[in-house]
Amino acid sequence: MWLRYRAPYHWPSTLGFLTARCIPGIETCIDGTYRRTLAIAGHHAVLHATPLRNQLRVHLEGVPSTALPGLIARLRRFFDLDADPVRIAAELSRDPLMARLARERPGLRVPQGWDACEQAMRTVLGQQISVAGAMTLAGRLVQRHGTALRSPVAGLSHLFPALPALANAQFEDMGMPRARAITLGTLANALLAEPGLLRRGQALDELLRNLCRLKGIGPWSAHYLALRQAGAADALPLGDVALIKALRLLEGDDAKLAERALAWRPWRAYAAQHLWASLGSAGTARR
Repeated sequence: MWLRYRAPYHWPSTLGFLTARCIPGIETCIDGTYRRTLAIAGHHAVLHATPLRNQLRVHLEGVPSTALPGLIARLRRFFDLDADPVRIAAELSRDPLMARLARERPGLRVPQGWDACEQAMRTVLGQQISVAGAMTLAGRLVQRHGTALRSPVAGLSHLFPALPALANAQFEDMGMPRARAITLGTLANALLAEPGLLRRGQALDELLRNLCRLKGIGPWSAHYLALRQAGAADALPLGDVALIKALRLLEGDDAKLAERALAWRPWRAYAAQHLWASLGSAGTARR
């Protein structure tokens, strides 16, 4: 398949983001091609996605034709293909800092989670640790609770654990604090009880309130889930240490993220992605 999108699209940033966050056994991102396993309509499948000029080439293995419309919609969301980069850049560029960052990375997108379950687990595993540390934990989660791929291919061996399995799982001896392990189960059970908890299109304030009612989910996790899974364009985790670091490197130690972010509404999620991207490879140390 070939999926079109509105140019520009800063693919180096998206591919760099995905490369740093590939879960072992589930995903690879090598030489400009993102590959991952997925369970769809009872089938084990693999997809390969490679960006070309103004379109994304997607090769699928094991996907029944009846599942294609839903999968296409998911891919468009995952890669943020339906964003209007010209409009977003124009509105953010009213702020001099964002104007500069938008020139450096034209068409920067906000990559989204593959599904609510996977992104919820990623977010909890990433609480207060580096991206590399979170991916190590995610790999352990997959090995313990995931399903082996029926036809393994190079670098891809498992499907991400299903939500019912995670809701009933034990997370001891995975190398994380007990409180974080409990939060994994809490969030999995919350998603099982309310599948639309992280649905797109809901009011940001209501979503944040509902998430923060869950034990172990604070403002950072709630905003990050809103940004990555619910597609909230104005979500911004103000306490994120990498965002604070990026802003201070760009504007000095006196810069205050909460104050500066007022100028970036209603596109604060894209502003956050610009700040994370500005850290380069150092940005993968957090988030």
